Amino acid sequence: MSFVERHGLRDQAGQAAAAQVAERIRAEGLEVVRVVFADQHGLLRGKTLVAAEAIGALQAGVGLVGTNLLKDSSDRTAWPVFTPGAGMGSPEFEGASDVVIVPDPLTFRVLPWSPRSGWIQCDAWFTDGRPVPFDTRRVYRDALARLAQAGYDYKVGLEVEFHVYRIDDARIAPERSGWPGEPPQVSLLNTGYRLLAEQRYDQLEPVVELLRGPLLELGLPLRSMEVELGPSQIEFVFGAMTGMDPADAMVLFRSATKQVLRRHGYHATFMCRPRLPNVMSSGWHLHQSLVSRTDGGNAFAGAGRTPDDCLTPTGRHFLGGLLAHARGASVFATPTINGYRRFRANSLAPDRATWGCDNRGAMVRVIGGGGDAGTRLENRAGEPAANPYLFMAAQVHAGLDGIARRLDPGPSADTPYEANAPLLPRSLEEALAALREDRVMVEAFGQPVVDWYTRIKRAEIARFEAEVTDWEHREYFEMF
Repeated sequence: MSFVERHGLRDQAGQAAAAQVAERIRAEGLEVVRVVFADQHGLLRGKTLVAAEAIGALQAGVGLVGTNLLKDSSDRTAWPVFTPGAGMGSPEFEGASDVVIVPDPLTFRVLPWSPRSGWIQCDAWFTDGRPVPFDTRRVYRDALARLAQAGYDYKVGLEVEFHVYRIDDARIAPERSGWPGEPPQVSLLNTGYRLLAEQRYDQLEPVVELLRGPLLELGLPLRSMEVELGPSQIEFVFGAMTGMDPADAMVLFRSATKQVLRRHGYHATFMCRPRLPNVMSSGWHLHQSLVSRTDGGNAFAGAGRTPDDCLTPTGRHFLGGLLAHARGASVFATPTINGYRRFRANSLAPDRATWGCDNRGAMVRVIGGGGDAGTRLENRAGEPAANPYLFMAAQVHAGLDGIARRLDPGPSADTPYEANAPLLPRSLEEALAALREDRVMVEAFGQPVVDWYTRIKRAEIARFEAEVTDWEHREYFEMF
């Protein structure tokens, strides 16, 4: 009996879907399948299996070293796993032992840029069939289940800014390797500061066209490709998706973009603010609404167009939850040290927990009203490096608390950078403290998940604080 059958990990429909994937691997003559898992950072890890082994892995799963769930952004393991209980009271991770990743047949794709290659995403299980609590895809699935119990589905559109540069020297000299290694040396594709200018788009079109076809072949609902304000900065917008699909799409989009462009001599980065002259920060704007499970309608679409009636009571309460937990949820929307450099006044990025109707300076921009079926809340606090499963789970938990307690978001902020509202955290350390102080968020995610995530992020902070920055050297080396 296989791992999946032994532990009852799929229902009859799931098993039928797995059989269809196996048949497709055979029918399309695929030679390899990438069996991948989204880690705590929303990055894909896994193994590439030859076709016959991949078909077997649909039922048997694949062993993956468990420390992949315990690594900070440098790939250093944040726990002493060769001590009893792996230093965290979890014998399942002791000795860098394996977890089992089990393919989700609904995620299967054929990769357009990699000949005869399939791709499938997985969920993580312990070897005894228990779910791994630190699987962020499962964390998000649990949030969606809570939302379903309340009578709603979660609908999300992705609006993602990122940078693309030309790689000047593809050679990786040994001295440039490390833990982490040196990033590539790059040059710009344009000089920026011509927002949405067609001429600028035409300069970028050869690069954009490298992506458009593969993304559509992957089934991603790409809507537009736009020139952003900064040098070499682009924005891709995707149509609304429901449930797991938007988070899975974000992971696949980032991975596909980096891989396709690298093969053609370009470096795509979803880092918020690269250390390059004249750069602009990149954001990830999350467009979200709730779909009623009763009638399939938009649960946010109010009848009016004023701040008082553009949202339904459900929409206003959900918005109230987003604002009430803006600080506690910040570490999931902006999980990197670098991302907090984006929160500057009058910068088209928020600096406090505010909302406004079609106001791009507010943290939450309300779009729609007047019965518009597309009415939604655009959270502008995210960075494109965020783990989409954690980011979206945090939004769901915050909004559900707003609905449960009927929270009032207060008046709209016509001057969002002057409003009397809680400031967003100014650093990753402050964001972690805000999370631990937010008992609603801690309870929703679970204390073990919060402790696990906090330790990983604190390991990154400790390494950052141990470095002597260029600023420090320039400021003090000669002066003192």
